[in-house]
Amino acid sequence: MMQNIQMVDLFSQYNHIKTEIDNAILGVIEKSTFINGEAVKQFSQHLADFVQTDNVIPCANGTDALQIAFSALDLPKHSEFIVPSFNYVAAVEVGAFLGYKPVFVDSLLGTYNMDTDKIEQAITPKTKVIVAVHLFGQCVNMDKIMGIAKQYNLYVIEDTAQAIGAKYSSRRGWIRSAGTIGHIGTTSFFPSKNLGCMGDGGAIFTDNEELAQKMRCIANHGQAVKYTYKMIGINSRLDTMQAAILDVKLKHLHKYIEARQKVANYYDNAFKNNKNIKIPVRYESSTHVFHQYTLQTISKEKRNEIQKKLAEKNIPTMIYYPSPLHLQEAYTHFGYKKGEFPVAENLCDTVFSLPMHTEMNEEMLAYICENLNEFLK
Repeated sequence: MMQNIQMVDLFSQYNHIKTEIDNAILGVIEKSTFINGEAVKQFSQHLADFVQTDNVIPCANGTDALQIAFSALDLPKHSEFIVPSFNYVAAVEVGAFLGYKPVFVDSLLGTYNMDTDKIEQAITPKTKVIVAVHLFGQCVNMDKIMGIAKQYNLYVIEDTAQAIGAKYSSRRGWIRSAGTIGHIGTTSFFPSKNLGCMGDGGAIFTDNEELAQKMRCIANHGQAVKYTYKMIGINSRLDTMQAAILDVKLKHLHKYIEARQKVANYYDNAFKNNKNIKIPVRYESSTHVFHQYTLQTISKEKRNEIQKKLAEKNIPTMIYYPSPLHLQEAYTHFGYKKGEFPVAENLCDTVFSLPMHTEMNEEMLAYICENLNEFLK
């Protein structure tokens, strides 16, 4: 009998490392230091070593990571920040919440990442930040972004929530981890992420010591010393239990990345000759850790039909994302209109994602691919 196929199978992943996870949780309970325990410091250092950055500032979730990053930059009121419209909402909502204006840019067909050729035309005297989102698991063109940032004296915040562990190879000869190239990197440990905890969690990366101290302070109520408040801050902590779980999972992250890449390779080979769908394009400059495996079809109607047919075969699919951010009600007051970012709008109508996780086996993959190819003959 075919095993139940899930978009993400966290329980099976847990079962493979159950003893390690259970011992880590028990260790926290035995020490009962549930806030700012030793596991938080230990995980932060191990993650810093993994991505090769000087500072990892843990926090409560990926959205807080972005808010702390924006807050640390002390931007003038009414500043603008550049961000892709085809994207999850977190970076946009945080910037807008802090009083800044999102300036959207379009995306690229195939890679789904921000079209870096459209950035310069979006820059105004009020532009202060480029949010470089590494969508679905591979790095955006960071050579181009960092070059523009240097030319126009802009900050770069990398949102690497979907690309932890990806490596970017610069045309200048260096190789660095996603999240460590810009001025600040942020990530999320939401359970379904490639490195996910069993609750909420996030982290911030930077090699800039001044920014690191400031972000630690902001995340801790604005205090560097207890009960002494240097600035207005928030309360954003990665709790000890989640840190202990993440520290276990971090040891397996390379293996998890390889498992996801193996699934993606299987999908690629199965669909590469199917003219009714487009497989994701992989940059030569970036490894791809495949947080999602996203296909594109010819129309919204065809996409919806595919989803329905696959659901009848108990094959789940998801749409990331069903509507571009510039057309969402919360952001219409910024004045964007339908048609301004045609690629983003087209992607929202035509993309769908297949199951992608570390526990997929060949039987599942064959079943998914055979059914989709049969339907799209």
